[in-house]
Amino acid sequence: MKAINPSPKMNLQCPLCAHSSRRLFCKYAYWIRSCNTCNHHFAEILPSPNHVDRVYDDQYFTGSGSGYPDYLAEARILRSHGRRYARLLSRYVQPGTMLDVGAAAGFILEGFLDSGWNGRGIEPNLRMAKYAQTHLGVEVDTGSLEQFQSHDRYDLITMIQVVSHFYNLQQAFQVASSHTRLGGFWLIETWNRNSLTARLLNKYWHEYSPPSVMHWFSVKGLQQLAAQHGFREIARGRPAKWINGAHAKSLLRYKLNDMPMGKWFAQPLNLIPDSFAIPYPAEDLFWTLYQKDS
Repeated sequence: MKAINPSPKMNLQCPLCAHSSRRLFCKYAYWIRSCNTCNHHFAEILPSPNHVDRVYDDQYFTGSGSGYPDYLAEARILRSHGRRYARLLSRYVQPGTMLDVGAAAGFILEGFLDSGWNGRGIEPNLRMAKYAQTHLGVEVDTGSLEQFQSHDRYDLITMIQVVSHFYNLQQAFQVASSHTRLGGFWLIETWNRNSLTARLLNKYWHEYSPPSVMHWFSVKGLQQLAAQHGFREIARGRPAKWINGAHAKSLLRYKLNDMPMGKWFAQPLNLIPDSFAIPYPAEDLFWTLYQKDS
């Protein structure tokens, strides 16, 4: 697949430290770049609000590939994920007000609400936001964090599997900071670019999936970004992540298709039942909790 050349208007400076960057490799017709100073990896894509509407459409939640074959089928798993995080946070903060960024159909948010939190979500996909409102009674607004406007300040903002998708990283974090009270928290779950799995797989690492994924963080890089907006890390760990069989098969087929002999290795995937809950086995995923100091 032919790579897309950068637009003359495209800023190829690192979105974390604003220094120069270089091309690493091409993936799905998009160049992956690396910062020459902090080594942050990001996609060579022109930041635009239209990116959200184009990438996170209904197909993303029902069309397999780099998205989901059926997001709604993972309701039980995602709700449990929210409850696990709520239990984890009880070590550091009592339930209060929260904003769940990238709430989708509201399942993770519902897990928090079941655990005593009071809050709302924001989600760019209209169909998912309406599902949360209509079927769960959960308040989810339609839009992106970069464009979010409210007079509210929250005790907690959750960004679970979201930060790698922001089309304007600094703007998103600035908005999140302005809506977090002093002493409040951010809970972030994302992928570790410096993990053993990522380094072994290199360009075949499953998280290199532009244009839906635009940023690939290291633990240190995410710490530096949070610090720029007045937050310090107070805890970190590896989440207990589960996905159903249909989602696992869809992702593996999508990724194996890009690898040598991948189609051959994909054949046994049919043996996995669609509804079977599968624990994520690798160590390339982490959660981190930040607190606002200024």
